[in-house]
Amino acid sequence: MIPYFMRANENVSSLDLFPLPVFNDPNNKPQNIFKEDLNFISRQWTQILIRGIPKFYIHFSKCMLISYLFQALLETQNLLRTQVANFTFNLGFSGKFYHTGTEEEDEGDDLLLESVDEFWWFPHMWSHMQPHLFHNESSLVEQMILNKDFALEHGIPTDMGYAVAPHHSGVYPVHAQLYEAWKKVWGIKVTSTEEYPHLKPARYRRGFIHNGIMVLPRQTCGLFTHTIFYKEYPGGPQELDKSIRGGELFLTILLNPISIFMTHLSNYGNDRLGLYTFLNLANFVKSWTNLKLQTLPPVQLAHKYFELFPEQKDPLWQNPCDDKRHRDIWSREKTCYHLPKFLVIGPQKTGTTALYFFLLMHPSIISNLPSPKTFEEVQFFNGNNYHKGIDWYMDFFPTPVNVTTDFLFEKSANYFHSGEAPRRAASLVPKAKIITILIDPSDRAYSWYQLLIIDGQQLRSDPATVMDEVQKFLGVSPHYNYSEALMFDPQKGFWCQLLEGGKTKCLGKSKGRKYPPMDQESRAFLSSYYRDHNVELSKLLHRLGQPLPYWLRQELQKVR
Repeated sequence: MIPYFMRANENVSSLDLFPLPVFNDPNNKPQNIFKEDLNFISRQWTQILIRGIPKFYIHFSKCMLISYLFQALLETQNLLRTQVANFTFNLGFSGKFYHTGTEEEDEGDDLLLESVDEFWWFPHMWSHMQPHLFHNESSLVEQMILNKDFALEHGIPTDMGYAVAPHHSGVYPVHAQLYEAWKKVWGIKVTSTEEYPHLKPARYRRGFIHNGIMVLPRQTCGLFTHTIFYKEYPGGPQELDKSIRGGELFLTILLNPISIFMTHLSNYGNDRLGLYTFLNLANFVKSWTNLKLQTLPPVQLAHKYFELFPEQKDPLWQNPCDDKRHRDIWSREKTCYHLPKFLVIGPQKTGTTALYFFLLMHPSIISNLPSPKTFEEVQFFNGNNYHKGIDWYMDFFPTPVNVTTDFLFEKSANYFHSGEAPRRAASLVPKAKIITILIDPSDRAYSWYQLLIIDGQQLRSDPATVMDEVQKFLGVSPHYNYSEALMFDPQKGFWCQLLEGGKTKCLGKSKGRKYPPMDQESRAFLSSYYRDHNVELSKLLHRLGQPLPYWLRQELQKVR
């Protein structure tokens, strides 16, 4: 169910539902400091904020609603509307299990469907299967169509634009097929999950937008399928009451401008802990804070969330294999071995294409497959390709023959100056090694100037020595002898791969071209322009324990 709350300034009302609040002095009276703290918070937060309470799904199977439980659900919804404006339970459905219980339980199913307009509804999977188990989008679409046909047959609204996947499967880590199927069958615009970026710590949960679907963070409330009896609550019933009355659940509402909880049908049968928990929570919030709580429909709520947190719109992908919970809800057809072990990040006009060419000569080093648009560069971390997701990215990499000794890599020269690439790469491939090439920025700027006429730049150092250092840095084996594999081509003016029979394989005509000498006036201007940047670069290299390139030592001598 999705009830939502708005915050505004109000007078603190008297406590009327609970005989004993958690925050109390020895005389069982609420401490003034707690009350004053909440008043202070409310005075500071004059902006209207939105919160949500629970949604649950109707499994139409065991533990069904029966008639008196259905009446309790309606009565509680009406009571909650006195505390939470527009409160409406949002019920999920898996149609395959309709009318599969006892006669009394089937009657409960019918009562729900006779009162379909009393609630909001969202689709679960037809048979409650986890979407990541369906590798083909067509299979997912087929399951969703079955559920949609069920909804249409029984008058269940299908236009709320919200859906939830069983066990968060396919929402995060993203299962691209689920997002596509959701849009095609249901026109889904909003979903929610506890898994982004991780389940714990809960305070770090965030939202994101992917493939046009807004993903909202979902909170936990301490109710699970097995928590159905008050006296048998883990740790004792006092633990549940403590959470409600100033503890974890109350603080979740207090500290999160938007809260979404999902409970299960079993929480609304038996001792009805779902009804007990959220009715008492709403009353406690009203009694001891200045918060005004209100419900919004899912799509409206999602737009409000990203108005409050626009910085969360862009996702930050992570390696699914680094979190066991993520691994468990990720397709077995996918593998993290399709992620690179090192990146060549540029910058442009420094010889990255030549380095790429030399790396491919090593038998244990494998690059990404070429892109139809950007050729040998994937350009994933620095632009819009990132929003296509990690499935799109990993499709560029072949499966290594030996996952231990083979080294996948990619080279994208634009990563060097991208403000987004470092954070994104550190999140997805935190253990990947980084290679960058530094040359005199004056020469680099001059080569950009020459780009108006011709393309390319000449590598002026011994490539065999450089590649020996690269191999040591990567720890790749076996050691490849570039001294025997490279030959200088005087006509090309560059080092080329030596083939059998004395033939050579060189870079294309656009690479390794010679430039006319730079005039002294231009060099002096560029040297002055880059002086401060070169000083900062030298400080960085000293901090990292890296030797200064020869050209940088020469430039620094001019500063003295």
